[in-house]
Amino acid sequence: MATVYIALGSNMDSPHSQLDSALAVLSQHPRIALVATSNRYQTPPIGPQQPDFINAAAQLSTDLSPLDLLDALQAIEQQQHRVRSIHWGPRTLDLDILLYDNFVIESERLTIPHPRMAERGFVLVPLADLDAQLALPSGETVAQLLANCSQQGIVKTTSGEE
Repeated sequence: MATVYIALGSNMDSPHSQLDSALAVLSQHPRIALVATSNRYQTPPIGPQQPDFINAAAQLSTDLSPLDLLDALQAIEQQQHRVRSIHWGPRTLDLDILLYDNFVIESERLTIPHPRMAERGFVLVPLADLDAQLALPSGETVAQLLANCSQQGIVKTTSGEE
């Protein structure tokens, strides 16, 4: 079984409910175990003007291959009406594979570790909730990356707030 970390984000159609639904589907998947989830954070968007995001991270255990897991995550996004029309635009749900064991993958469909996670506080802050000492394939820890990353505008929230 592989240990996988994913990022979750939403800024449309009741973002907390979107994350709740995605986590429920993940926990019911026959080949995915939901091991842990981070706190949730309200974070400013990157890109065009739009509502703030609600972001979180989750640790999974799975026997799915990286591409099969990507397909499963994209299917969940589709179930929740994800539309990919504007780059870095608003979305009902965004599920990204951050780390898959200690794999390094660079393909047309998938890059692991996630290519921009080291510069994104909205990814690293929730990931640090799960394991600040988690080491990436580069040897750097989440805590080390977070120390060099802006956390401006990132506010811990609770699932009842919309």
